[in-house]
Amino acid sequence: MRLFFIWRFPFYSGDTPYYEELARNWLYHGVYGFFSNGHLYPSDVRMPGYPAFLALIYSLAGPGRHAVFVAQAFVDLATCILAACIAARLAAGASEPIRSRVTIAALWLAALCPFTANYAAVPLTEVLATFLTTLAILIFLLPSANQLDLIRERSDLLRSVRMWFLGGLVVGLGTLVRPETPLLLVAVLLVYWLRWWRPLNWGKLTVATLWVILGVLVPLAPWAARNAHELDRVEFLAPRYAETYGDVVPKGFYAWTKTWMYRFRDAYLVTWKIPADPISLNDLPGYAFDSPEERNRVASLLERYNRERRMTVQMDMEFANLARERTRRHPFRSYVWIPIERTAAMWFTPRITLLPYSGRIWPLSDGWHESPTGFKTTIGFTLLNFVYAGLALLGVVHWRESPGIPLIVAFIVIRTAFLTQLQTCEPRYVLVCFPALLALGAQSLWNPRWKWASSVMSRPSSARLSTALPVCGDQEMR
Repeated sequence: MRLFFIWRFPFYSGDTPYYEELARNWLYHGVYGFFSNGHLYPSDVRMPGYPAFLALIYSLAGPGRHAVFVAQAFVDLATCILAACIAARLAAGASEPIRSRVTIAALWLAALCPFTANYAAVPLTEVLATFLTTLAILIFLLPSANQLDLIRERSDLLRSVRMWFLGGLVVGLGTLVRPETPLLLVAVLLVYWLRWWRPLNWGKLTVATLWVILGVLVPLAPWAARNAHELDRVEFLAPRYAETYGDVVPKGFYAWTKTWMYRFRDAYLVTWKIPADPISLNDLPGYAFDSPEERNRVASLLERYNRERRMTVQMDMEFANLARERTRRHPFRSYVWIPIERTAAMWFTPRITLLPYSGRIWPLSDGWHESPTGFKTTIGFTLLNFVYAGLALLGVVHWRESPGIPLIVAFIVIRTAFLTQLQTCEPRYVLVCFPALLALGAQSLWNPRWKWASSVMSRPSSARLSTALPVCGDQEMR
């Protein structure tokens, strides 16, 4: 499947040239930065993890994209195995036949998921970030890291400390790829403290928190030191808006779009037109205005912006005033309904961004006549989102038998809530949750009434494979 996407549907995102230039400049010129006016300047607008990944591949296979695609395919397959190991850990309390079924189901769900497989064919951070996030989740689900009740002796504590530090270290490496990766630690520590909130465990929880944080800081410290040396400022993460130091960020404009924007297509039509491309008033949906008077104000602002081809401070302040007025009139819409709509858009989008299809399905007759293949793919991918979410909800039912399930649920909820507050709602940002989500969905096979699953998963080939995978859940990582 991954080779098929690479062969038939290679894709190059708008962010791809930035990562590739950073990798080439770092590898061939020794400077992590961009050329400007013939000079190479250091930069911190992107975290260095993915450019380092590209630079490593360039050093081995040359600066071509095909080697990157193939390497990402193997990384994504490794993520599928990690998802199966997570499923084995979540089903640790089940009988061996059920546990084997769950493990094999998670492996196949992850291996056949087109949403994650598709990103092997594009030079973006998703594949590497998903691998590191999934690995970190598996580490925090291992017994030494996830069962404080087992810590009774000094040797037990030392073993747990190693796993906490290792989990934090992997999260730190993931942060070098995607700066929002530490949200996983928020979920981990929240679940830890809620689950073992007793005075007897406060010391253990404090030790766990400190070692996890230390693990995160170890890989981030060189990046912060580099920024202090090259750029005269200590920064552990990339800038939120990927801006160069000193750039004026139109935060007021972004605040206004957050009061109505929930569709990803609006990022192309509106948000990403800043700072210089013209924005058409006709591209804005009707719900971007509460009244004709407000529409006229926005039209006037956009006319000034299109004339000057830049967002001035005064314009940005006027957009900020519009945002405050809209929020004051409809606080529920701004703080609750829009985030809900963004959540639905991110999780239940057709995910055909990397495919040559428009995604148009309505009106049905027009969508079908425009492109039958695209129409069927869009419908199928949309339904597949609901299937994955439905399986995960069925798996959550077993949270009493599997204490690791609340950790995954907390991670998905916290990450999704954070993503709803960004200036755009890109569906690809939830892809890092999918291996854990599919491992969660595999837990639905705990139900013995699913006779079809029992018969399929008990075939000889599956049984042979299942003898190898559950080891990930039984033993410490070697």
